[in-house]
Amino acid sequence: MKNVDETPKHEKAVVVQMTDPCDAEGFPKQSSWERALPVQFSADWQGKNPDAARETKVWLLWTAETLFLRFRARYRAITVFPDAEPNGRRDQLWDRDVAEAFLQPDWSNLRRYKEFEVSPNGFWIDLDIAPGEKQDLKSGLKRRVVLEQAKKVWIAELAIPMKCLVAKFDPAATWRVNFYRVEGSEEPRFYSAWRPTGTAAPNFHVPEAFGELVFARDKRRGK
Repeated sequence: MKNVDETPKHEKAVVVQMTDPCDAEGFPKQSSWERALPVQFSADWQGKNPDAARETKVWLLWTAETLFLRFRARYRAITVFPDAEPNGRRDQLWDRDVAEAFLQPDWSNLRRYKEFEVSPNGFWIDLDIAPGEKQDLKSGLKRRVVLEQAKKVWIAELAIPMKCLVAKFDPAATWRVNFYRVEGSEEPRFYSAWRPTGTAAPNFHVPEAFGELVFARDKRRGK
């Protein structure tokens, strides 16, 4: 038996339209998340060595104003930074445990995309990546994180304003995306990817490996 994730390289992730109101904190209610279609992964960045104890699931929802992401990360151990900026932003966040999403709304520039990371203690970073550049995106995102130690699971939700991603949101457009996890205090750390990047050393910045991201309308209301 091959110890490899054999899912097609450009599998699609689906973002389901959210028509119900948010909760008091501005995030989707559980009933909304239950209508989302998760993707999941547990193999490393090469698509090998799956570890069920470090499985990651990602759900996505959209409104015209906001893209919502929900990570559910099983873990073996937690390693986080003890400090961050007052708003929770932390540079070099990837040097500790994180869940990550790389979003590419515009395919015309393969090397330009947006990077979002969140840690088990709620720290975050957002970046605008382009050839030879790495700028703070200043997206205005909101995040909410819950650590369930008894289950060895942490759950992170991100609310990302659409205006930081596209000038005008078009739900008929297809974006490109990849999702990642990093866990461990020292090398060899666990580098996990939804769509394997196939590099010899761990590297998530391989837009050629991104999968497709499509937006689905809520059919319950004839939308």
